[in-house]
Amino acid sequence: MGGAVSVDEGVHVVVVGGGFGGIAAGSQLKSCAIPFTLIDVKDALHHNPGALRASVESGFAKKTFISFKETFAENFKQGNVIDIDLENQAVILESGEVVHYSHLILGTGSSGPFPGKFNKPVEMQNAIQMYEDLVKQVQSAPRIVVVGGGSAGVEMAAEVKTEFPDKEVTLIHSKIPLADDQLLPSVRQGLKEILLQKGVQLQLGQKVTNLNDLVMNEINPDMKILTDKGMEIIADMVICCTGIKINSSAYSKAFYDRVAENGALLVNEHLQVSGMENIYAIGDCADIKEPKMAYHAGLHADVAVDNIVRSLTKKPLKHYKPGSLSMLLSMGRNDGIGQLFGFHIGKFVVVPLKSKDLMVWKSWKGMGQTAPS
Repeated sequence: MGGAVSVDEGVHVVVVGGGFGGIAAGSQLKSCAIPFTLIDVKDALHHNPGALRASVESGFAKKTFISFKETFAENFKQGNVIDIDLENQAVILESGEVVHYSHLILGTGSSGPFPGKFNKPVEMQNAIQMYEDLVKQVQSAPRIVVVGGGSAGVEMAAEVKTEFPDKEVTLIHSKIPLADDQLLPSVRQGLKEILLQKGVQLQLGQKVTNLNDLVMNEINPDMKILTDKGMEIIADMVICCTGIKINSSAYSKAFYDRVAENGALLVNEHLQVSGMENIYAIGDCADIKEPKMAYHAGLHADVAVDNIVRSLTKKPLKHYKPGSLSMLLSMGRNDGIGQLFGFHIGKFVVVPLKSKDLMVWKSWKGMGQTAPS
């Protein structure tokens, strides 16, 4: 794709959600000169793969937020979508404003606990300050527990131990294997070995039973973390890396009969919402059997925008086919592991590709802006 596309006067694409899929869709619509509006509750893209380093390295957070307005200008609207009027082809904002569409791309993403994600709207400068405040807390905490051993949890534990090797860091995970269950066993074993080499204490196959009673992300000396196996761990700070949820509030009412159990939208092979020719779902909110990753959201956006163009020019629609899993896990700036197209790869590939700067450059380039030094 690329280059202007001639469209009828009534064409107006609305993209709900400014995550990785949303900005990829917006950028492509912009390059094709197709009228569009990108709507997000925040004022900036959060490059959340960099969130964990922003939690331990002062100054890194400013590299992980990129203004929507500077990239999309009048095509960006800040607001919270609370419903979709299918009959009148409009999205309804919390403010009462109505934005009409001819085609709709839903990329509402997912939310989770800070610092990995944000579970409530935060302005860019306030969000940056939240990370700077967290860095100070981490610096001062002698004993830190990370709850959750998915990809975010293992990366978080590694970031803390890399930046502060003398701290006591414990990772608690409800399963025995670490990270995504679609990863090769050798990759998951490699993750475990890296963490142990760094001095992270692993408590696997155990679930924290008093999580709701614990203070998160700030020093609270001598906290007792209890597990379902009867273990008691004393810590001065707890960081939670579990509980990611699909953001479905924008569409759950309109598509009550097209929503999967986890809140994602049922889609066909063209990424159209089931039974809807002009509405697409991309990224985390699309019910596709593959890990929820920025890389996949970008691929979804390519297909969705291409299919909108194809539908306008009466061409056959493209299919989206999930490929073999590719996932890079940064284990601090000087280490990492992962797999590409089904093959195990080590730190000599992962460090230059991801671990060094967590690919913040890619988001700044995609948004057509220059990253701060």
